[in-house]
Amino acid sequence: MPKTETLEDFYKNKLLGLPDGLQQELGQFNVFNLEDCYGEGKSPVQYSRRDFYKISLVRGKGIYHYADKSLEVSGSTLMFFNPVVPYKIETMSGDATGSFCIFRDAFFTQHIRGSLKDLPMFAPGGLPFYQLDKKQDKHVAAIFKKMREELGSDYKFKFDLIRNYIMELVHYALKMRPAENVYEHTDANARITAVFTELLERQFPIESPAQQYNLRSAKDFAKQLNVHVNHLNRAIRTTTGKTTTAHISERLASEAKALLKHTDWNISEISYSLGFEEPAHFNHFFKKLTSTTPSAFRS
Repeated sequence: MPKTETLEDFYKNKLLGLPDGLQQELGQFNVFNLEDCYGEGKSPVQYSRRDFYKISLVRGKGIYHYADKSLEVSGSTLMFFNPVVPYKIETMSGDATGSFCIFRDAFFTQHIRGSLKDLPMFAPGGLPFYQLDKKQDKHVAAIFKKMREELGSDYKFKFDLIRNYIMELVHYALKMRPAENVYEHTDANARITAVFTELLERQFPIESPAQQYNLRSAKDFAKQLNVHVNHLNRAIRTTTGKTTTAHISERLASEAKALLKHTDWNISEISYSLGFEEPAHFNHFFKKLTSTTPSAFRS
C-alpha cells in the first residue's frame, strides 16, 4: 500500500505548493471545488490512508473504494472519510463536479469535547456513503458554499462557524440512510488485509517505556476494524498465507529486536511496553520467535 498521504502531500500534489499558515488554524481546514484538484493533468488518486478527515460532495459516475468495500454510483454522493481507513475515488464519467473539505482532528479536538471517531460515518467498519437526490444535493452544496464564503471572510469567529457547518453536514447525513448498494470488492481480502496491516504498523514504533502496545490478538484487531474475527482471519490467510496471529507476533518480535538493540531500557521495561504482563511471558514469546532469549540477543 502507498504511504499515508499527509496534508502537506495533498497540497504539494494537487496545488503545487503549501498555503501560508499550514501549521496554524487555516492549515487545519480548507474547502475546494472538486474540479480544481482532480482530473486531467492532476496527480492520480492512490488507494491509501490520509492523515486528515475529508468530506466530499461528488457528482458523476464513479466507483468509491473504502477499506474492503466499494460503491458504484451515478449521481450525487456525500462521502465521509477518516484517517484510519484507506480509500480511493475512481471517477468514470470524466466530468465529475462537486466540493470537498479537509481538516485534521485537531481542528475539532482543540475546541470541543469528544471525538469525531465516535460518529457512525467516521467509525472503522461504518458506511460513509450517502446518495443524494436533487433537493438534498442543493442543500449540501449550499453548506459547502457557506464554508468557502466564510473561509474567505475576516470574521473573527469564522472557524467556529465552519465547525458548525461541518456538524450540519454530519447530522444531515445521519438523518439519511447510508447507500445500500455497497458491495464487497472482488479483491476484498486484499483490501481488508491492507487495512489490518496499516493499523498494525500504526502502533509502532514504541518510543518510550511508558507507551504500551495493546492490540495483542486477532480479536483485538477485528474489534478495531469492526469486522468478525473469522472474517479477518480468513481474509489475511487467503491473501498472505499466514495467520493474523503470525503477523502480529512477527511485528512484535521485530519491534522487540529494535528496542533491545537501540535502547538502554531494561528487559522489564521492554516487556511492559510490548504489552506483556510479566517479563517471563516476554522471554518465552521472544525465544519462541527467535530461538534466543532477549538477554542473549542484546549481548
